[in-house]
Amino acid sequence: MKPVPHLSEAEWEIMKVIWKRKSCPAQDVIADLDGVMPWGAATIKTLLNRLLGKGALRFRKKGKAYVYAAAWTEEQCRSREASSFLDRVFDGALSPMLAHFVQSRRLSRKELQELERILKGTP
Repeated sequence: MKPVPHLSEAEWEIMKVIWKRKSCPAQDVIADLDGVMPWGAATIKTLLNRLLGKGALRFRKKGKAYVYAAAWTEEQCRSREASSFLDRVFDGALSPMLAHFVQSRRLSRKELQELERILKGTP
């Protein structure tokens, strides 16, 4: 099996629809993104084909339609992107990345509590 692919911003939008629906034909993806993204049907179909080529999607034929499903979970793709970002921007160092985000964004009390819980390793 191919490794988890890198997704462009546009491909993430397509994958979010697929993950939400579990599986669906191109027409459903087009309908869900209508008015949300400035893309026509041809662009969405191009993105679906690109995702198939990357191994991010699978498909099965149902009549004349292709029904698409994710080959990777959202968590697997998120983990791949987070690792790539950490390596590219922070040379793989987690502490400076966490410090950057904590210092550059105002965290709510709930977010601070969640971060503290995670760092302490408590459920």
